[in-house]
Amino acid sequence: MLKHRGFPGRLPGTDFQFTIRRANKKGATPLVRRERYRDRKPADRRADTAFLAALIEHFGEEPFPRGNLDAGRLSWLLGREVIAVGKLDPTDYDQLLRVDMKRAEVSFPELFAEDAPEFDWDDADWDDEDWDDEDER
Repeated sequence: MLKHRGFPGRLPGTDFQFTIRRANKKGATPLVRRERYRDRKPADRRADTAFLAALIEHFGEEPFPRGNLDAGRLSWLLGREVIAVGKLDPTDYDQLLRVDMKRAEVSFPELFAEDAPEFDWDDADWDDEDWDDEDER
């Protein structure tokens, strides 16, 4: 499983996870498109916004492998702002994805506004250490 170095591990100041530390021994958690209903909590919507902002900042419009990106967080954007490159294999850590910038701008216009929100990635909980599956804390 590819680890995306430099990608924030979580939304600063929260427990909203963006990455995982190690591959699941039973296989990758399946990606499943989740519906975003209007009554979602503001904190959940902010996590979606921050995760998409991190994806755009880190990858732009270029394809990227799923790697250690959190399946649950990806699933909130899957099929809309994040799309599969080729046929989707929902349990493949090597699945290529990309950000659909047009859909992202429609769904999250605040990210493209002149006064776009800033996320303090410098204070984020970064996972700088290389941890193997056998490593424990």
